[in-house]
Amino acid sequence: MTEYLDLIMFAALMVAILSGFPVSFSIAGVGIVFAYLGWALGVMDISLLGSMGQRVFGLISNQVLIAIPLFVLMGALLEKSRIAEELLDTMGRLFGQLRGGLGISVVLVGALLAASTGIVGATVVAMGMIALPTMLRAGYNPRVASGIVCTAGTLGQIIPPSTLLIILADVMSNAFQQAQYEQGKFAVEALSVGQFFAAAIVPGLVLVCLYLVYILTRGVLRPGEMPPAAFDQPKPDHNEVIGAIIPPILLIFAVLGAILGGIATPTEAASVGAIGALLMAGIRLGVSRKLIMLGTAALVVLGILAGLFPVRLQRSDLELGSYIAGGVYILLALGGGIAIALALRSALRAEVVQEAIGSTLTMTAMIFATILAAGIFSLVFIGLGGEDRVARLLLSMPGGATGALVFSMAFIFVLGFFLDFVEISVILLPLLVPPLIVMGHDPIWLGILIAINLQTSFLTPPFGFSLFYLRGAAPKEVTTGHIYAGVLPFIGLQAMGVLLIWFLPSLATWLPALIF
Repeated sequence: MTEYLDLIMFAALMVAILSGFPVSFSIAGVGIVFAYLGWALGVMDISLLGSMGQRVFGLISNQVLIAIPLFVLMGALLEKSRIAEELLDTMGRLFGQLRGGLGISVVLVGALLAASTGIVGATVVAMGMIALPTMLRAGYNPRVASGIVCTAGTLGQIIPPSTLLIILADVMSNAFQQAQYEQGKFAVEALSVGQFFAAAIVPGLVLVCLYLVYILTRGVLRPGEMPPAAFDQPKPDHNEVIGAIIPPILLIFAVLGAILGGIATPTEAASVGAIGALLMAGIRLGVSRKLIMLGTAALVVLGILAGLFPVRLQRSDLELGSYIAGGVYILLALGGGIAIALALRSALRAEVVQEAIGSTLTMTAMIFATILAAGIFSLVFIGLGGEDRVARLLLSMPGGATGALVFSMAFIFVLGFFLDFVEISVILLPLLVPPLIVMGHDPIWLGILIAINLQTSFLTPPFGFSLFYLRGAAPKEVTTGHIYAGVLPFIGLQAMGVLLIWFLPSLATWLPALIF
């Protein structure tokens, strides 16, 4: 039995999680129990756990992961200030008169919110409370409407910025370095979050196109399931559409442009995104649009000038021009600071900031607790020989590198029925990915394949998180059966997206190669 203790440990983890016990405690508890068992049976060196302190220090000092709470805060501010609701209403009135038009609106809004928030739960709940009742009143089939809302919400996992891509970039970078060490390369290359953000843009848009084509085709073949909608308010004019769409697009360009352009790190860009979301919330809550725009322009100009012409006031030989430049910088900073202060005051009065910070703390604590617990589990699993077993299993797969990848993707897909993407990313991927890279698979391409696969875990019954989110926000006439049946076609579309990236690797690799 001792030689299979690592497999028994993994099975015990599945049982503990499915029992409903908190995930992070389940992962850490199973790890500690099996560490003791392994030590008692003489198959594990218990001193291996001494390196846990280094892992914890590495986690809390990881500059990449600091971006997670900032991106979560950005999305929470947009959601709590009801900017998402306004965008849904405008897009619904714009496309609602078409067959399947409301479904198209939900997918497009989901893509915009994904690129500006990256939070699946907030997006699904918002659209479940706002768009789903409208779709049902218009005569949409409950299964179709539920599937569209669930799937559009999960776009936040593949379209950057997203917490999945940040965690995946960190895991893949470590695995890539480990694979290079195993190949005898000690001048190792590193992977960045920006590379994965760039790699995910085109595949994310491919998925959006697949969803839109499916909705339009189904609207033509089965018009009774997605009829045109009637609105009490008129179709929005150009100014209303531009006013609803342009601010999120500008926020997307500010965040992703700064990262992909090499201007800012993901953490710095996330802080810019959080400030941008706060300014957008200020406009939504009644602060003068012109004042906010002037303040934003002042901050943009300040950032550009400070990057091109840095002023170091501590030097003793400053010239008059440096003093003038310093004064201009101070005036620009004051202008931007006033806009931020006014937006913050309005958001505090409406309790938007308080609610957004509460959501941010909850989600961040859940993610980091899971990562910390997974560190304990991984150490014990490695100590029991699990890492070597996984490597041998992949190397012995029929079909070589392709067979090993097929097995890995199928295994990740099956685990997605029961586990969250964070648990799969921090427990399973460090074991699977290094052997796959050693076999010759491109780490960027491999990471995007895995990201789309993990995105599917939000839709797969019985524990798909998007299903739970929508179940809590949906009207009573929408049953759990409607939701489960509605996502099945979109799971097939997700699989089609994986196959497209598989057979056309350039969809994921050409943009990061071009930029980086």
